[in-house]
Amino acid sequence: MKIKIPVILLFLSFLVPLIPYTYAKTSGYLSFGYVKGEKESEFYYGTFHDPNVGLMFFDEIVAKVNFFAEMRFHEGDLFELDQAWVGINPSESFNLKFGLYLVPFGKYNESSRPHETMLITVPLNVESLYPQRWRDIGILTQGRWGGLNYSAYIGNGLSESQDLKGGQQFKDNNRDKGKGGRIGWMLQQGFEVGYSYYKGKFDDVNLRKLVMHGFDAVWATTDGFQIIAEYAKSQVENPEEFSEGKAEGYFVQCSFVIESLRPVLSYQKLKYNDRFHGPGFIGLESSGEGISIDKSRWALGLVLVLSQKLLLKVEYDWNKESEAKLKDNALYFQMAYSF
Repeated sequence: MKIKIPVILLFLSFLVPLIPYTYAKTSGYLSFGYVKGEKESEFYYGTFHDPNVGLMFFDEIVAKVNFFAEMRFHEGDLFELDQAWVGINPSESFNLKFGLYLVPFGKYNESSRPHETMLITVPLNVESLYPQRWRDIGILTQGRWGGLNYSAYIGNGLSESQDLKGGQQFKDNNRDKGKGGRIGWMLQQGFEVGYSYYKGKFDDVNLRKLVMHGFDAVWATTDGFQIIAEYAKSQVENPEEFSEGKAEGYFVQCSFVIESLRPVLSYQKLKYNDRFHGPGFIGLESSGEGISIDKSRWALGLVLVLSQKLLLKVEYDWNKESEAKLKDNALYFQMAYSF
């Protein structure tokens, strides 16, 4: 779903008067790839795909007040506005952002640009349990005290859709607001664990809620060895005649350094059952066909670091479905450049 042009113009109308007083800093990224899958995958014929271009503008407006804007072109769509916020930063322990922000649920959602990830594909749980590059419009507060960091937000929240990944919206569809946050603990240098939470009414008539819990961990050593793990669980409240929808999944990723090479291995798991939603869902008037997914994936990748700004990646995914034996494994290539 795309940010409408009036929203972009509203943000720019706020930003333009500030231009004479500041020279915005810029950065960005671009990537593209190629994928070839087995005969039952959607990429059987092989295709160049997934072009990404991102531009970021940021700077300080006045002392302790800054702005950030990020626009992205992705897979043939028009440019989307990923972030557009003004921040107030009185201290390290308390910061405020007003506007459009990436939702701090886990770690992956805020650091999933092509040059920031080791793998090319999105982990199964991240792909299915919430919208990719999940954003919201509202107020976000963040801070850090020693080894403790936190985020808390209130915004329009997610809407009801055929599935959880389709719930991105930019204007509220009911009276309720989405609320959540993340808290992280740096237990020792290079080792952090975190807990995330989200809750909000997601249907148009403001009756049924969506609740999400998440756990994440990162362990990184000074010699380049790294383990990343994320787990998420969603509880979907359905009409009384339907049981509660449930979805949960996780990924574990391990990587290390051999000179300019970064081998990476990941295991991913997803279970998603919901009798009310699924293909054909259009609201209370017509339930969907239901969702029943039990899928796992092994992903093996190799990253060649040509420079601090240029990465070449290759990845092979072994997919396994519990109720069907599909030949849908796939081989991916990607070039990722940041500037």
